[in-house]
Amino acid sequence: MSSAASYKYYAAEISYFSGKVRPALRFKDIPFEEIAPTPEIFRQVIIPRTGLAFIPVLETPGGEILQDTSFMLDELERLHPDPLLYPTTPVQRVVAYLLELYADEFGVLPAMHYRWSFPESEAKARRDFAAATGNGENSSAFADRMKGSLPMLGVTPESIPGIEAHLRELLDGLSDLFDEQPYLLGTQMSLGDCGLMGPLYAHLYLDAVPGRLLRETAPRVCEWIERMNRPEPGKGELLADDALSPALRPILELIGADASPLFIDALAAVEDWAEANPSVREPPRAVGMHETSLRGARFQRYTSPYALWMIQRPLDAYRELERDERARVDLALAGTGLDQLLTLEPRVRIGKEGFKLVLEPKA
Repeated sequence: MSSAASYKYYAAEISYFSGKVRPALRFKDIPFEEIAPTPEIFRQVIIPRTGLAFIPVLETPGGEILQDTSFMLDELERLHPDPLLYPTTPVQRVVAYLLELYADEFGVLPAMHYRWSFPESEAKARRDFAAATGNGENSSAFADRMKGSLPMLGVTPESIPGIEAHLRELLDGLSDLFDEQPYLLGTQMSLGDCGLMGPLYAHLYLDAVPGRLLRETAPRVCEWIERMNRPEPGKGELLADDALSPALRPILELIGADASPLFIDALAAVEDWAEANPSVREPPRAVGMHETSLRGARFQRYTSPYALWMIQRPLDAYRELERDERARVDLALAGTGLDQLLTLEPRVRIGKEGFKLVLEPKA
């Protein structure tokens, strides 16, 4: 859809985070034009205006550039509040933020593993990159960097069995849930659904090897992906009375068991680095490596200050609640492992100035 008042969405179908924002634009019936990230677009628009070589990037009708998908969704919700994408009731709101955190920070493990650890998936991804950008040489170099990043992300021989088992259990849980209702929190999409589209669409659904896995074992999840990409604007509602489907409980327990320990280890590593480097205000995207574990397997993963920025989102949503509302969240999440995550009190805080991460004084 295109008009003089359209947003410009610099994105690609095969891009992890491009899949997160696109459904929100369609659900809110916001006119937008999607623009392929060609080398010229990177040189002329994205890098000069953000200082970063990342997609997606969203340009408002007024010419403002939005970078970072969580911030994009925050701004779209603020500027286009009807229909709402963010739940307003305590339990559903906190759960939506937790699902976004999980999708952004843990979902990258199965997404990157299934794209780059299998020759068939890698070959298709390289062809898709070249088709999306129109530049085979540049896209091949980018693909090399992505494949080479697997050990830093935590995709290692030690972690791979747990990553694959986790994905199988996630698909089983989502299949049961989507057999009952069309979206995570009811009959309409929410922030949580948008977050989950990041890993599930561009990588796991479109890539060769995991695409077969989804189609053969999780057709309900495939239907959800197609539904997310073609929503009826404004249609549906969240479950009444701030309820969660009982079928969501096994998914939350899976996330609590497997992902929460990685978040807690990442937070501790960022805190240690920040306290050891008190004169640094603008941290780099990676500040070394730290040890973490998945299903008993120990491995190294890069330490990302951005992970703290994402962890803060559900923590802030939880802390903003009244005491009785927090008690309702505690009751709903008791025993999932996510309740432990909500007890965290980070010793440092990450904010943003423009497109840069900055360490902020703790309130």
